Amino acid sequence: MERLLGLTLSSFFITAILLVPFIDFLYKVKLKRQAQITKDMFNKRTPIFDKFNAHKVGTPFGGGLLIILVTAIWTFWAYGILNVQVKPAEAFIIFFTFISFGCLGFYDDLKKLTQKKDGFFGLRFRYKFIIQWILALIIASVFYFQLQYNFIFIHGYGILNIGLLFIPFAALIIVSFANAFNITDGLDGLASGLFLICLVAFLVINKDLDLPLGIFLAILLGSVAAFLYFNTYKARLWLGDVGSLALGAVLAVIGLLTGKALALVIIGGIFIIEVASSLIQLLGKKYLHKRIFPVAPFHLYLQKKGWEEPKIVMRAWIVGFFLAILGIFIALI
Repeated sequence: MERLLGLTLSSFFITAILLVPFIDFLYKVKLKRQAQITKDMFNKRTPIFDKFNAHKVGTPFGGGLLIILVTAIWTFWAYGILNVQVKPAEAFIIFFTFISFGCLGFYDDLKKLTQKKDGFFGLRFRYKFIIQWILALIIASVFYFQLQYNFIFIHGYGILNIGLLFIPFAALIIVSFANAFNITDGLDGLASGLFLICLVAFLVINKDLDLPLGIFLAILLGSVAAFLYFNTYKARLWLGDVGSLALGAVLAVIGLLTGKALALVIIGGIFIIEVASSLIQLLGKKYLHKRIFPVAPFHLYLQKKGWEEPKIVMRAWIVGFFLAILGIFIALI
């Protein structure tokens, strides 16, 4: 445990030191929010979102890129210096998820930078969604064929062996959390703060099980905590899609590696609420031709009701904290 705490502290200070020049670099390359003209996955304008986020125009995004670089490099260094025995398949799952979903998100960030709508940089959501599924199925297949993961732990029942169905199940979890994190990352500090709570919960769950995963969790925790310092209201830096897709997907993988998929859904309950409200709203507009909710996702509805942004974030963190306690309880008893 002492080593993990040391890795968390070192990761925090490394990321914190690099963040100031990194923010200056993002301003220099103009990787920042432009005038708010946002569209949903069905290419429809979202004027309400634009209204509540107009003050964030000019804020740089792409902080997730630094988190990925620091975490990946520092984790590999820690594996070597501590002489940790890492299963190749487990390392592949963690870092392929982290980097591949980060690259897909980085593509989206580059699209915002170039402002192009056609050709390669005009790839529509449905095609990016297909790519997410391809990546998730690769990861799920490694889980099944290399690590022999074919089960779900259900509280009160025990281990349920689902065989080959584990592959689509795991892929669904990965894609869902990647998009849930991306949707939740709409308020300063909301997604990154909730993510820290989730990481601490899984460190507790994993404390006696998997040292390589524990090292990755500890280093990621420190790096995201340093980012959160600059991401709280009013944010100097946003994750960007490079960070939100990578962190969402890797959170799903962490839950699957610990064998606690049900605990993952509870610990990440706020992310589930956010993505569920958006999905219901989008399907309602597409197939019923009407809005199910006044606005979505849920944090945007609270803004429309008059809640101030810091109030929403703080209360979400409190709810997320107690969901994490419930998830730990279910995972460990």
